[in-house]
Amino acid sequence: MNPNKIKAIWVLGLMLSVTIAKAQINEGVIKYEYRIDMHRGLTPEQEELKKMIPQHRIENYYLFFNPLESHYKQVEDDDAALAANQGGSRMRMRQPKSETYVHKGDRKIIRLQEFMGKNYLITDSLELIPWKMGNEYMEIEGYVCHMAYYSDTVAKQEITAWFTVQIQPFLGPDKFATLPGTVLALDINNGERVWVARSIEARAIKPDEIKKPEKGEKISREDFQILVDEQLKRMGARPGSFRF
Repeated sequence: MNPNKIKAIWVLGLMLSVTIAKAQINEGVIKYEYRIDMHRGLTPEQEELKKMIPQHRIENYYLFFNPLESHYKQVEDDDAALAANQGGSRMRMRQPKSETYVHKGDRKIIRLQEFMGKNYLITDSLELIPWKMGNEYMEIEGYVCHMAYYSDTVAKQEITAWFTVQIQPFLGPDKFATLPGTVLALDINNGERVWVARSIEARAIKPDEIKKPEKGEKISREDFQILVDEQLKRMGARPGSFRF
């Protein structure tokens, strides 16, 4: 995208935040439920695995934020739940470590991702997604949210986000922090991956709740995606079924 357009949208978001500053939350913590459809990544040859693998994996994340920074990370000691098939009991499994740190002033994003038992650090510029605004609204945890959507032709993803201007701009789960408000729900490919805010608390942030990830092997986003695709191929899964 044209750098001038990026700057204009960024300034617009800041202007909006100033306009509604009196009613807007600028510091606090949001808890998200993250649901992954495990069956979507299976190849036609792996159809039988659907009988053995629960369809959904559920994880919980906190998004800590202040006016300048945000830190999205897993709820401590909270293993992922695999939603049961056909009414059976849930299974639980260890989550690979995953964190996302965003600094608005620098427009930088640092992502810590554990993969095959090793931690990787991916530092990048915050990518401004060319969102389109929809005409629909919905309420999430008492906040009015506006719909935005985007078609990612490279990753082959249809993304729908619901954001509120009642909480500060450029905030959301994982890397989705470029809308003029806070993303409280997001859907990729109609249920393939879904984030939904389950609680929102306006409060002062403690010093240890927002920290820049520093431990891990530094790698570019492109090289990390290649690493993931190669491993998926070795496992018999479809390369590209997970986009970082």
